[in-house]
Amino acid sequence: MAQPSERRTDSGIEIRPVYTTDDLGGWDPERQLGAPGQYPYTRGVYPDMYRGRLWTMRQYAGFGTAQETNERFKFLLGHGQTGLSCAFDLPTQMGYDSDHPRAEGEVGKVGVAIDSVGDMRALLADLPLDRVTTSMTINATAAILLLLYQIVAEESGVAADRLGGTVQNDILKEYVARGTYIYPPRPSMRIITDTFAYCAEHLPAWNTISISGYHIREAGSTAVQEVAFTLANGIAYVEAALAAGLGVDEFAPRLSFFWNVYNNLFEEVAKFRAV
Repeated sequence: MAQPSERRTDSGIEIRPVYTTDDLGGWDPERQLGAPGQYPYTRGVYPDMYRGRLWTMRQYAGFGTAQETNERFKFLLGHGQTGLSCAFDLPTQMGYDSDHPRAEGEVGKVGVAIDSVGDMRALLADLPLDRVTTSMTINATAAILLLLYQIVAEESGVAADRLGGTVQNDILKEYVARGTYIYPPRPSMRIITDTFAYCAEHLPAWNTISISGYHIREAGSTAVQEVAFTLANGIAYVEAALAAGLGVDEFAPRLSFFWNVYNNLFEEVAKFRAV
């Protein structure tokens, strides 16, 4: 009988035709698997995970004007969404005003155009910012958009220390995979660590960065490379913050991650457990 042809995952890991207990030789479940909520955290960081608290449900949204996106946000919240996820157009991500010649043809496309605090007021009008967390896909201009968000929230009576959400703010993966960077790497890292420090003082419940493997994977990496590059970026952010004089406990609890999920179930489960 002909042997089945060799099959491999996207990362080049061989998929054997069958697995037995022999493949677990030397595997120690106590050391390598552990219990939920305990080191090495391969089964989640909380003991009861989503049985105790459901995940936040948010749909990536943002298109056209701030008013149109505000209407979309209200529609989604009215139909069961429990958080917001805001897409900004490319001019906003690249620091261009909508009337700049280089922004022509891109304004309000694949994201909402935000040029001013007035736009942010329109975007967030009548939204329950004290009860809803907001994820903002913004990197090079993250500090600016976050401050506009804070200003509008405070104008509506929500104190900064009650605001929850996330700015992507992950500039290193922009050089690697996505391209919406403005400044050279060192000044960009300075802005990011300054954001860490600012939020530690003024927005303690805000996640200051979403260290992203998603875009690296979409740019062509394997699952293994996605983990390697993303964790390397995370280490670089921690080292930069420490070099800037921040204490690790001041900023580390607000570091978050964003991973891709492809179709090979077991590879992706193994990847998430590894990270």
